[in-house]
Amino acid sequence: MTDATANNVPASSVHGGSLLSQNVRTRRRNAAERRFRLYGVIAIGLSVAALLLLVSSVLNNGVSAFFQTYAKVEVMLDPEVLDPKGNRDPAEMSKVTTIGYGNLMKDAFPAALQKAGISVEGITDKEIGDMLSKEAPAQLRNRVLADPDLLGQTIEYWALATGRIDGYLKGRVTMASAELDSNVSPAQLRLADQMREADMLETRFNWDFITFPDASELRPEAAGLGVAIIGSAYMMLIVLFLALPIGVAASIYLEEFAPQNRLTDIIEVNISNLAAVPSIVFGILGLAVFINYAGLPASAPIVGGLVLTLMTLPTIIISTRAALKAVPPSIRDAALGVGASKMQSVFHHVLPLALPGILTGTIIGLAQALGETAPLLLIGMVAFVRDYPSWPVDGFFEPASALPVQVYNFTTRGDPGFVERASGAIIVLLVFLLCMNLLAIWLRRKFERRW
Repeated sequence: MTDATANNVPASSVHGGSLLSQNVRTRRRNAAERRFRLYGVIAIGLSVAALLLLVSSVLNNGVSAFFQTYAKVEVMLDPEVLDPKGNRDPAEMSKVTTIGYGNLMKDAFPAALQKAGISVEGITDKEIGDMLSKEAPAQLRNRVLADPDLLGQTIEYWALATGRIDGYLKGRVTMASAELDSNVSPAQLRLADQMREADMLETRFNWDFITFPDASELRPEAAGLGVAIIGSAYMMLIVLFLALPIGVAASIYLEEFAPQNRLTDIIEVNISNLAAVPSIVFGILGLAVFINYAGLPASAPIVGGLVLTLMTLPTIIISTRAALKAVPPSIRDAALGVGASKMQSVFHHVLPLALPGILTGTIIGLAQALGETAPLLLIGMVAFVRDYPSWPVDGFFEPASALPVQVYNFTTRGDPGFVERASGAIIVLLVFLLCMNLLAIWLRRKFERRW
């Protein structure tokens, strides 16, 4: 066919139809593309809906944990009861237990109600006293020991209300449920309504939830996250100072200096496999090696930090090697071409350019370690810990808890107040994880280089 005859061939015989009209195959292809886009939109919508459902459920149950109900009581701090020797010596006054302070509060509470004109008919003094938390006398004792000059005065003290009274003001407890509950009565709830109208009962923001330690099963209103937050911080410090230098050094050697042979191939395969090992396996390793063999104390941040270091190392090594590979080979060649040694080219040129990826991978690894629970359960960090650990380095070897373990601990208890506490602890943990991921994004954007 010559050019002359080719020009006379209709366009429909060459293309199978006009370019301005779609044939059957084109319509099917376009319909398949539209369906694929629709599937993608539906998948994203379902993911966002599931995320919103999860977040809303946690917020709905946990925001109330950051607020607590307090009852106003005017207490006369009798020196004869709280300081029998009259020396105002905190060491001598500490011999008076919370029972003595509790008796003063039980006597003062009904009197304060009558003074405010609140009817207390149909309810005994014991039931009135049971509306106050068992933690309230302990907090009053700490306040008096910190300031012995309060003795002999009548002070206005806002005492913790019990979990049932607190739940009533938050809508978790009702009159119907109180009739079936041995820990609260409808008469106490009616009294709570009168106290709220008289401004003797109020709900305010509860900093103690963040700073106070855990409490027993009988005091859900006093349970806090202070020890768990400190324990998690100690473990993250240990992981940071161990996993970062070891992981980065191993990555630099494997990527820049190690020869490519069978041994390095085996090492790389094992690193990839370790990244996929379930975290509970590292907990078993920590229990066998660090506690049973090395004799380190159980439920201590040092053991948890070592276990989480082993678990985080593969993640840091893989992310660091990926960051080193992302640096163009021309950077290395240019450094070597002007007379730099291999080590100078790596540490003066390649490593600074790979730093954003290294920091991002490290922070993501730390965030993953912060949320781990299974390995910490095996090394005993689920134990009830009331005392704050000391400052480093001694605090690394003292008993502590961790935020994810504290969430698990709260959910294993029967009182509904601990379910609220568990959701509140999840919110705190999510805030820490969100801050760490935002820091990783900021560091990557700040130090990122475009090629």
